[in-house]
Amino acid sequence: MTPGVKKPYSLFLLYSRVKDKTAMSGKINIKNKKASFEYFLLEKFEAGLVLTGTEIKSIRAGKASLTESYCAFSKHELFVRNMHIAPYSHGTYNNHEPKRERKLLLTARELKKLKSRLEEKGLTLVPTRLFINEKGLAKLEIALAKGKKLYDKRETIKKKDIQREIDRGSM
Repeated sequence: MTPGVKKPYSLFLLYSRVKDKTAMSGKINIKNKKASFEYFLLEKFEAGLVLTGTEIKSIRAGKASLTESYCAFSKHELFVRNMHIAPYSHGTYNNHEPKRERKLLLTARELKKLKSRLEEKGLTLVPTRLFINEKGLAKLEIALAKGKKLYDKRETIKKKDIQREIDRGSM
């Protein structure tokens, strides 16, 4: 073979790796169901995560939880706190802490917009969904949210019950 020309089977290996990542992207979809019940979700953003090797492996295994997590600014950076990612089963002494702070990756414009909106009274940032995109990267969907009052929660429960009854009746 001439120098600089790749072997034909390397293209096949590259294609199979990309195929595996796209197959993985549809499987991992960890939701924070409590967020939609506790808050009115006003605006959603998609952020990247800074993770270690064992953390991404645990996420791909589906071992993560968003239930008690929240987002907060530290200086000019956004972090997700209290998000639980279980230690990787085959991890050694290099394994990660389950509830450590993880940095979120957003553009400077989005960070500035979020910081200005959070200064309004009653708004907070809540993680709503953790997923793996088509490139194989872990992404966190965060939402700008406003807390619901007790009567709002009751109204939400009523709507869900009515919808459930309608669905049962149509079957």
